[in-house]
Amino acid sequence: MNMHGRPCWFELSTSDVDGAAAFYAPLFDWTIGASAMEAFDYRLAMSGTEAVAGLMGLERSPPGTPPNWMIYVCVDDADATAGLAADRGGTVLHQPTDIPDTGRFAVLADPQGAVFGILAPAPMDPPPSPDQGAFNQQKAGRGNWVELMSTDPGAGFAFYAALFGWTRGEAIDMSGGDMGGPAAAGSGPGSIYQLFRWQGTDIGGMMGLGDAPMPVWLPYFGANGIDAAIERVRAGGGKLCHGPVEVPGGAFIAVLNDPQGAWFAIVGPKDVTP
Repeated sequence: MNMHGRPCWFELSTSDVDGAAAFYAPLFDWTIGASAMEAFDYRLAMSGTEAVAGLMGLERSPPGTPPNWMIYVCVDDADATAGLAADRGGTVLHQPTDIPDTGRFAVLADPQGAVFGILAPAPMDPPPSPDQGAFNQQKAGRGNWVELMSTDPGAGFAFYAALFGWTRGEAIDMSGGDMGGPAAAGSGPGSIYQLFRWQGTDIGGMMGLGDAPMPVWLPYFGANGIDAAIERVRAGGGKLCHGPVEVPGGAFIAVLNDPQGAWFAIVGPKDVTP
C-alpha cells in the first residue's frame, strides 16, 4: 500500500521530558524509554511492540516555543514534498535530513503558519501492514484523528491536498460549537468543520481559528473510555479544556493540556468497552 499522505508519527517537544513521560505512560498505557539517538535525549513511546510517538526537550525548538505536539505525515519523497510546499507558499523550517534506520524527514509550515513534519520512511522488509504504526483509528493509544485550526481553512485544504492527495469529506456545520478542539469555543454561525480523507477514509478535519492563538495542528489519540482517561489526566496533573462531548458517529472527544501545557485531544467511547 502506498502510504503517502497518511499521518505516521506524533512528536512532543516539552519543557520536562521526565515529567511528560510520567504523565503519558499511564494515560495511554505506553512504555517510554530512551531511543538509539546519540546526539540528544529522544524518548520513544511504545504501544505494545510498536513505536507510536517521540518525546524530546524544547532546546531544539526556536526560543519561546511552548510545549507542543507535532504531527508527521508519510511521504514518498521528503525533498520533493518540501520543494512543493515551498512552491505552494509554505516554509521549510528544517531542511530534509536523514535519520539512520528511520528515513528522511523535514519540518514545514503551511502558508498560514501551522507547523507539521513529513517523513519518507526507510524501506522495511517485510513492509509494515496498514494496521501497524502510530496512526490507527481502531486502537487506543495510537493517533486516531488530526485537526487543523487555521486563519484560512479553505486555502489550507488546497495546500495539503496538493501535498498529500487528501480529498474532501463531509462539511459539518459547527454553529453549535459542539465538536472540535480549542477553536470550537469560538465557533459561530456559519462555522464549518471540513472533514478530509486519505484513500477514501476520513482521517481529520479543518476549521477556522476560533479561540486558538495561532494556526496549529491538534492530534487526537484513541482512548478506551473517555471519562476514565480524563480522570487519569487530572490525576497526572493535566487539565480538561473542552468536553467531553459526543461527535457524529457516537464517539466522544475531550481536549486537554498536559502538565507542561501541551495541547492534545482524545477520542473514543465514553465508557470503557471490552
